[in-house]
Amino acid sequence: MRLGLIAGNGRFPFLIVEAARQMGRPLSVVAIKDEAFPELEAEIRTGDGRLEWIALGQLGKAIKFLKSEGVTEAVMAGQVKHVKIFGDVMPDFTLLSVLMKLKSKNTDALISAVAEVMQEQGITLIDSTALLAPMLAGAGVLTSRAPSETERADIDFGYAMADAIAGLDIGQTIVVKDKAVVAVEAMEGTDAAIARAGSLAGAGCSVVKVAKPNQDMRFDVPVVGIATVDAMRAAGATALSLDAGKALIFDPSAFVAAANDAGIAVIGRQK
Repeated sequence: MRLGLIAGNGRFPFLIVEAARQMGRPLSVVAIKDEAFPELEAEIRTGDGRLEWIALGQLGKAIKFLKSEGVTEAVMAGQVKHVKIFGDVMPDFTLLSVLMKLKSKNTDALISAVAEVMQEQGITLIDSTALLAPMLAGAGVLTSRAPSETERADIDFGYAMADAIAGLDIGQTIVVKDKAVVAVEAMEGTDAAIARAGSLAGAGCSVVKVAKPNQDMRFDVPVVGIATVDAMRAAGATALSLDAGKALIFDPSAFVAAANDAGIAVIGRQK
């Protein structure tokens, strides 16, 4: 059965491509211009996949391509910067009909509405982690070093606030130091929030990244990778908490090795 992939920014789409090949599922890819990496096209062409580039806002074109490919199941992978809703996005008629029904333009509302339209056209949006289960964060201490008492206290302090902003679909990450919230993630993304915290409070911050209380695993799943470790190292942040089974770790072995090298403690919260 041919699988559809709607690809945004980052390495996530490449992981889906690899996983689909291992499962013997041919791919048809909709790649968003100025978001998906150009190298994705060459990667798709090396197999039996097919790729169509679309501009952000061309939902109708995306659905038409996937239907022409016989796709009945699709996954979303990769980021699309949320701030672009304030830019020059020109929605086609299909997306415009979605936007006109929305009461808010937060991530959940927008993508849920897109998923409904796709379902009406016979394309089911499935769990984006279904092909990547080994990359989901485990429970407990994931690094060679466990959080110190101070870091643990900051992480525990931060859970209530992080869960609250995630539930409001503001962001999924907060940064804490000495039981004070230093930075709250919004549209700027996790790495930018970590950098801001470092500039405000200096070294010794702890990062708490959570799933939404009713996380829809089809989209907006929390993701970390070596870039997260690099951002924490640059900001002087020393501990990271993820939600076990609800956050993806890109290249887990390399991520853990990088965290160990940076002296960063990483834990998976079992909710």
